[in-house]
Amino acid sequence: MKQFSIVALVALFCACSPPSDKVSREQIASEEAAGNYAKAAHLIDVYVAENDLSPAEVYELNTRKDIMHRIRIDFNQDKASVVEYIRKYYPNVDDKMLEQWEESKALESKVIDGEKWYFDRAAPNLFRLDKEAMARKAEVDTPAAGKESVLRTHLPEVVRIVTTNGKTQVAPVKMRVKYELTLQANAVPDGEVVRCWLPYPREDHRRQSDIRLLSVSDSVYVIAPVQHPHRTIYMEKVAQKDEPLKFALEFSYRHAPEWFNLASQTIQAYDTQSALYKTYTAERPPHIVFTDSIRAVSERIVGHETDPYQKVRKLWEWIDSTFPWAGAREYSTIAHIPQYVLENGHGDCGQVTLLFMTLARYNGIPARWQSGFMMHPGSKNLHDWSEFYIEGSGWIPMDESFGLSRFADSDDVKYFYSNGMDAYRWIVNSDFSQPLFPNKIFLRSDDVDFQRGELEWRGGNIYYDLWDWDWDVVYE
Repeated sequence: MKQFSIVALVALFCACSPPSDKVSREQIASEEAAGNYAKAAHLIDVYVAENDLSPAEVYELNTRKDIMHRIRIDFNQDKASVVEYIRKYYPNVDDKMLEQWEESKALESKVIDGEKWYFDRAAPNLFRLDKEAMARKAEVDTPAAGKESVLRTHLPEVVRIVTTNGKTQVAPVKMRVKYELTLQANAVPDGEVVRCWLPYPREDHRRQSDIRLLSVSDSVYVIAPVQHPHRTIYMEKVAQKDEPLKFALEFSYRHAPEWFNLASQTIQAYDTQSALYKTYTAERPPHIVFTDSIRAVSERIVGHETDPYQKVRKLWEWIDSTFPWAGAREYSTIAHIPQYVLENGHGDCGQVTLLFMTLARYNGIPARWQSGFMMHPGSKNLHDWSEFYIEGSGWIPMDESFGLSRFADSDDVKYFYSNGMDAYRWIVNSDFSQPLFPNKIFLRSDDVDFQRGELEWRGGNIYYDLWDWDWDVVYE
């Protein structure tokens, strides 16, 4: 009788238990695409436990969990907080207005685990992306002077001097920078070593010179060799219980403005067999890919144009007029950045730069990444831009997100950023998505760009929500 009872219980358990089918990658992808992140993360854990996977496969799956966590952090605003911001300009904002803005993609939201969440900068972005909202904000707010007050004088002067002396540069501006990164107390266990990479000025670019390291928070540090695309200064510190961990440096450098008078140049044919041409007109998945969308845009905008600089101008003007600047999601959470810009109708500096580079390369124009910081008095920020290559003239700077200088009286100044760069820059990177030095073990907080810094310990990457960064600039 006892034996029968056990058999009966086993039979009953088997009848009531769900099928023992293993979790599949398709199930994980389906839940992830639907925004069911908690379930997708659980399925990843089960999949890893059920299968004999290589370390690379486990890393890839854990990275997907990390990306979902990062998207949660980006989409952290509830409806009430978004409405509160909008109400300053639309006191009678209602659900219908929100729905219309969401449908037009001017107000970015995402359903995560069954609840709607808004992008952290969705409300401010609304007043950059929707023309009516933009006009309403202009009626209410007093616009800040920002960088335009500096550029109104600076750009015409650069053009005037270059046109007069026949060179491409004028006198540089000297800047002294204090930069610090502070890790929250107890973000990692007591006694653990924290690895830190901070941004440092490049020494291999003609616009940037006289770089002097003035102080570092640690006596032991490593500056990345000049050939590394991401220029870093690396340090390590041991975490102490209840104490924040600070990494800091101070340096000075000079940066020269530059402008190319291409109207006076004879544009030469490219050496299409050169290593330079082949490298900088090639695809670079996942972001520089010649998709059907890119081909269609190119056919519409560039058409049958053959002159390289006229191709650049057409692309630059189209992107400037089509994709307004808006605060961006973290790049590591976007699978294909140029496609994201095309689908959403907006992009920040790095996003439109990658779109320009993709279109330029597709059209046989060598283009490469450059980034770091914009250092304009009263308007400093992280910033990305690019350079394109013209045979006989070399690499020419251009800033896609600065676009047309609409305050300008002359075309040379109006189109300044299609073939020039102002003095107020700090160049850190000469490429995107390249290894750091020393090599970082875990997925970077930003796996495309390098600006704010990177942290990790033996337990994994330390993401932006656990540390703060700050910097100050003095003009000498």
